Amino acid sequence: MSGVRTREPGEVFGPRMALFADVLSVGLATAAACLPLLTAPAALSTACAVLRGAGQDRPVTAGRYVALLRRRLRAGDLLAGFVALAGLLLLAADLALAGAGLPGARLFAVAAAAIGAGALVIGLRACARPESLTDWRVAVRGAARDAVADVGGSGLVLLAVATAALCAWMLLPLAFLAPGPLAMALTAVDVRRSAAVLLERS
Repeated sequence: MSGVRTREPGEVFGPRMALFADVLSVGLATAAACLPLLTAPAALSTACAVLRGAGQDRPVTAGRYVALLRRRLRAGDLLAGFVALAGLLLLAADLALAGAGLPGARLFAVAAAAIGAGALVIGLRACARPESLTDWRVAVRGAARDAVADVGGSGLVLLAVATAALCAWMLLPLAFLAPGPLAMALTAVDVRRSAAVLLERS
């Protein structure tokens, strides 16, 4: 994001404030695109791709987001949405069973929550990877490697999710803007990891 220009003379708001407004508009578009549920991974992946373009002097606008998303909703993207939704329902069912007072329920609930958190981190990091635009399998494999090798980044992903959830819980309308900052956080974590890998190789 270092390529953002400096404020021009007479400009009321600096470029960072303009980028923040663009992030919110992309977040609103992402929230709308996520409403069918099956489109959620493609919608978040597209948001990350658009926000990544900010460091390459490409426009970060809702219009560019919609144009890119139109080319995304293919069978692989919908399959990714189905897998994500099925995993979420499975986790909810497991936690419901654990809450029913079955023997060993507490240990089972902890294990299910840990597995769910790991799957969430991998899924979100996959959305942030550029490969998710064309091949979800490659993106998920890369995200799984990053989740293990970059524990700090995985922690930041969970913190970003918790922050977005807390904002939505405190003020419901923020739920429609939260996908933008969340996508920005995911993109920043992926860019950070990519830079670290390049530094290790050099």
